[in-house]
Amino acid sequence: MNPPPIMVVNRFLGILALVALVVTVAAVVALVTRRVPDWARDVALPLATAIALVTTLGSLYYSEIAGYPPCTLCWYQRIAIYPQVIVLGVAALRRDRAVWLTSVPLAAVGVALSVWHVVIERFPSLAGPCDPANPCTIKWVEEFGLLTVPTMALIAGSAFIALTLVARTAPQPAPEPVTDHDPAPDRSSDR
Repeated sequence: MNPPPIMVVNRFLGILALVALVVTVAAVVALVTRRVPDWARDVALPLATAIALVTTLGSLYYSEIAGYPPCTLCWYQRIAIYPQVIVLGVAALRRDRAVWLTSVPLAAVGVALSVWHVVIERFPSLAGPCDPANPCTIKWVEEFGLLTVPTMALIAGSAFIALTLVARTAPQPAPEPVTDHDPAPDRSSDR
């Protein structure tokens, strides 16, 4: 069986990255407004696990099937992403809402590396001592004129942070029951 053409994979992963971006923005808005629905808390960890798995498989596709050699920064970003499949997967199975203590620091390192990688992709003169045989400035993928491999890694890491923080939020308190009439005043203390 032949692998799918690279353009199909790029488009597919690009669309998934945009979906992950929308989910991340929605999660951040819910966190900032302190309006995290209970259903979002329940799906946050399985969704973060799915994003980690797709990100890992996508990076392996690019290096092992498409033949794109990962640069030094790509390897460091992978170090921050690959363990998330297991960390988030186990947390999702156990419904461990405290996973943010492990996932967020790991993702934050990956996000910082991704930001730097995006910067040097855009401004190659800042790259410094990259491997001349495999520089960090090569854009192997550029989907929709915006999404490169480090940009997609940035979105994934941001999603891990936002979704694990959504998962750790406290449930919303039940609203007070509304009555249509005022209860009769207690007159027992009038005596």
